[in-house]
Amino acid sequence: MDSMLGSLSRWLRITGFDAEYRRDAADEDLIDEAAITGRVLLTRDKVLTTRAAKRGVQVVLVEGEHDVEQLGMVASALNLRLEVSESRCPKCNGDLEKAEKGMISEHVPEASLNAFDEFWVCQECGSIFWRGSHWDQIRSTLEKAERMGALAKSL
Repeated sequence: MDSMLGSLSRWLRITGFDAEYRRDAADEDLIDEAAITGRVLLTRDKVLTTRAAKRGVQVVLVEGEHDVEQLGMVASALNLRLEVSESRCPKCNGDLEKAEKGMISEHVPEASLNAFDEFWVCQECGSIFWRGSHWDQIRSTLEKAERMGALAKSL
């Protein structure tokens, strides 16, 4: 994923997709990595899209200015389901594992420990996650993106 799609990479990770994000990578490096790994290259750069396609790399030119638009467009283009059942770390793309409260209690605010029962820890960066007050907003964004993706498919 190119440098213009950091927010989209986080949303794809939340929905369980292995989304690498390279902030400072050169275009050739992005194309090479996609070719070697078989990943889909997501970009907002039309020139990069053309160059990647000429090399046989599957590439999607991402359109839309906001997270919902971009996520819906990518979901439609790649036929993705936007669910949070198998989330990855939105920060680093690492695998998340369920954590017992006792193991993370020193790293989570007491109010959150008291209010929630399920916690996940990133196996790469150690970040801790739970379905807090932001959860409704996440679900709403994903539902809107799903509707936009479905609409795009029907056109």
